[in-house]
Amino acid sequence: MAERCAWVPESDPLYVAYHDEEWGVPERDDRALYELLTLEGAQAGLSWSTILHKREGYRRAFAGFDPAEVARFDSRREAKLLADPGIVRNRLKVSSTIENARRVLETQEELGSFSALLWGFVDGEPLVGGWKSVGEIPAETPVSKAMSKELKRRGFRFVGPTVCYAFMQAAGLVDDHVVSCFRFGAGSKPR
Repeated sequence: MAERCAWVPESDPLYVAYHDEEWGVPERDDRALYELLTLEGAQAGLSWSTILHKREGYRRAFAGFDPAEVARFDSRREAKLLADPGIVRNRLKVSSTIENARRVLETQEELGSFSALLWGFVDGEPLVGGWKSVGEIPAETPVSKAMSKELKRRGFRFVGPTVCYAFMQAAGLVDDHVVSCFRFGAGSKPR
């Protein structure tokens, strides 16, 4: 059996697949990046397992994370979302998902893509941690602090430095698989 990062519950096939196939793989698609940023923000104060198991509910509720469609959600749609058991029904998190879609569109208009902004923080290439144990992995870094500051300046919400660092890990802007994990270094090539 392949050795994985210690944070992966081997008894949860969805979690294992997330670790093995997605976490740490460089993502450059704006829609997928918006999804990952939304999910990391939704996780604040909750377990990743909760969010991972609600992911399909999020995709359904938020139009497959199409920022152009989500940006048009109105107060009636927001009220329906707050009654949807398929997502985390937190008013601030739901409204931030809608507002963040609008900020994604503004960023695309300004820079050509949301990806350009995000990947600019790592000069277009994943940062590789090289950690020996999960305990060495930081919760935030100077880069995630800079990303948080810029996203907040642009009007994004639920994008603190810790959320930004978890997002960077998920989207492959950093490779924080421990060195003994079979995925270490495997995600450093863009899809």
